[in-house]
This record gives sequence, structure tokens and C-alpha cells, in this order.
Amino acid sequence: MSIQTINPSTNKTEKSFEEMTEKAVDAAVAQAAKAFDHWKKTSYAERATLLHKVASLMREKKSALAKIITMEMGKLIAQAEGEITLSADIIDYYATNGAKFLADKSLNPEHGQAFIRYSPIGVLLGVEPWNFPFYQVARFAAPNIMIGNTVLVKHASIVPQCGILLEDLFRDAGAPHGLYTNLLMSGKRASTLVSDERIKGVSLTGSEAAGASIAAAAGKYLKKSVLELGGSDAFIILEDADIDQAVEWAVVGRMNNNGECCVAAKRFIAVEPIADEFLRKFKDKLSKLVVGDPMDPATQLGPLSSEEAAVQLEDQVSRSVKGGAKVLLGGKRVDRAGAFMQPTILTDLKPGIAAYHEELFGPVASFYRVKDEQAAIVLANDSPFGLGGSVFTKDIERGKRVADQIDTGMVFINHPTWTQADLPFGGTKRSGYGRELSELGIDEFVNKKLIRVSELTDPF
Repeated sequence: MSIQTINPSTNKTEKSFEEMTEKAVDAAVAQAAKAFDHWKKTSYAERATLLHKVASLMREKKSALAKIITMEMGKLIAQAEGEITLSADIIDYYATNGAKFLADKSLNPEHGQAFIRYSPIGVLLGVEPWNFPFYQVARFAAPNIMIGNTVLVKHASIVPQCGILLEDLFRDAGAPHGLYTNLLMSGKRASTLVSDERIKGVSLTGSEAAGASIAAAAGKYLKKSVLELGGSDAFIILEDADIDQAVEWAVVGRMNNNGECCVAAKRFIAVEPIADEFLRKFKDKLSKLVVGDPMDPATQLGPLSSEEAAVQLEDQVSRSVKGGAKVLLGGKRVDRAGAFMQPTILTDLKPGIAAYHEELFGPVASFYRVKDEQAAIVLANDSPFGLGGSVFTKDIERGKRVADQIDTGMVFINHPTWTQADLPFGGTKRSGYGRELSELGIDEFVNKKLIRVSELTDPF
């Protein structure tokens, strides 16, 4: 079976790769286990030196790497370059701060002395998505390599060249063979691979179905797992918000990465006094977006990642309209080659309508008007997802009170849900569990070993 790069701007196949054989995968796991025996004995300084080198190479090759991202999954070229910069920043962040994060933690027991010592657990499997093909890998690989683990990465099948280039970066930086390994294989095989006793943990960013499959396998074989799944972030606009600012961020929050972002603002909830003004200005901004070739710096909205993704999103919109939703803007495919979808706004959404419950992964915004703040909170929480969300208000204390009542892993005030190296990232409910990034992101796949020292007279 071959794994292909299909350019979503044209829907033409650019390159094909043969999937790894079972023998090749087994050899890769064996090499990762062998590398772990050496890597776990290295110092934090040695690990940091390697990671800094990887980050440096990323920045040096930013333009070339960004072009591959754009060609494989359709991200706007400027955003692809931004992703490379962010990925390098994350790698540097863990190289710089890892030793501090992993230092012994002193305890104060009633008797004797005690401390927690962090140690690596072994070979980890990362199953990563196509929408941020470098950033998602950086936030998995960097902290775990700093811990002393080794990693196997099964990247999304539609971005095979990104996966290969990431492994090349580690090799060129001088990483020992087996420290970072790219696996060209299907997602189904990744779930099966979890059973391998040499693999000690698994992290997945992706769909609910993929997450359920990986979590089931991890549970069956008693292995730690971290899941970052879908999201349907609420974007609440209160009556005291700066409307123009809210509209600007609404466009960014919904259309960033062509709308294919787990923490994209997807449900826009405006209280009645300002709902009409917000919707009018929001529609005006979206209607003027320039749709086109993502390699062109003038383009503001590129294609979806694949024809399959475009067909699925169009079907979600169609089913929603049949269920009673109204299309205020767009709603159809763009009349050109490639996996393009018009900027779209859906209104009149109610329980039972597809767009009310499902995650819309693309340039489709769901708009709701509600009576007041409390109604906005209730609606924001009426979702199976719990990844991120945002609240727009000039009263910051009010924003904090609202944020405290939203059942998600992250809430931003006067900004759409965002990401950076030193902020924890993760959700609750059907958006997954565990955290990546910040100090919390280095705290998942470690053995937190208690070491207690007793005095001879200790009664314990």
C-alpha cells in the first residue's frame, strides 16, 4: 500500500511512498528500545544541546519546510512559516527549561526525608495529525526526549513528507539512531502497535474515533495515554465587549489554518443587545476574504486539507440546512479545482441539527444569539467537547467569572483560544485528557519515583 502526497490546491498526486513492512516496523521499535538504553543515561545538558540544534536547523530551513507543509495540507504559506517558528520555539523551550522542570522535588514528611525523582519510562508512540504537522510533533517529541524517552512518530498519512523531514532534522542534528523515528504506516496499524511490550506509552492528537481506538488499546495493555481530540470552542461576545476587536479576532479565530484547527472558534455566541452589530460586521469581513492558492501571499483562505475533508464539511452543512439551519453566507464549494469551501455562516441552529452537535473542521462558523450572560454560559457548555473557549468583555473580572463557569480545558479572555510553549494545552469531556506544553507537558510520561530516607530511630 502506498502513502501519497496529494496537493489539496489541485487534488493532484505529487509523490508516493511505500508503507513500511511489518519487519521494518519491528526493526524500528527494536532500535528505539536500544537507543533508550543509551539515551536514558545521558545528562540533561546533552539532551538540551541536541534539541537546541534541532530548533536551529528548523529555523535555517524554515522556507523550504513551510513550502512542504503548504503543498501537503494547504496551509497558507505565511502561517506555515509561523508554524515552523513556533515549533522551534517549543523545542528550545524544553531544552532551556527541562532540567529545571525535572529537578528533584523535595517533600516534607512527618518523619525522615523524602523527595520525588523524575525518570524516563522508555519508548513512546506518538500518533500525530495533519493540520499542524510540525507543531503537533514538536510538543510531543521535545519534552519526552528531554525526559530521556525515545519516540516513534506515526504521522498522518496525507503529510508523509513532513514526517520524513522531521526525522531528517533530528538525524542532521546528530541524534542517535532510534531516538526519533518516523513510521510510514496506517492509523489502524498504529493501534495494533500499542500492544508491543517495548512501547511504554502513547500520545494521540486526532479524531474521536482514532482516540477511542488508541485509548482502548492502551487500556487493554495497561499503558499511559494522552489524548487531544476535537473541539467546538465557544466564542462569547458580551454586551460590554469592544465589538470591532471581537470581530477582528472572530475572523482570525475561525479562519486560522483555513478553519482546520481543534481550538478554532467554531460557535459564536452573542448576547442580544449586540448580536446584530456583531453578525453584520462578522459577515462583512468573511465575505471579503480572498480565496486562492495558499502559496500566494495575497491569499487569505486556502483549501481544506483534502478532497475528503471538503466533501465531509459540505455534507455537514447540507445536513444542517435540511435540519432547519439557515445559510447567512457561503455554504457551498468554491468553483475551482481543489478542496475549497466558501467562507460560511450558519444561523438558526437548535439541538438536533448536525452543526449544533458536531465539530465543523473548516471555514464554517455557527452563530447563536442569546438573551444574556447566563444563557451564553449554558449554551457554551451544551457540547460534547471541552477543549477551549473565549470570552469578550471590557470587564476583566467579569470575564474571569464567566471563564470559571465554562467547562473546558482552556479559556481565553479577549482572544480566541491560542497556543504558546509556556501555556498548558488540553481539554476535558470528549476533547481528551492529559496536557501538553508548559511544565505540565513534561509531566505525563515520567516515572515520579518517591525516594524516602529513614533514620534508624524512625518509627515509620
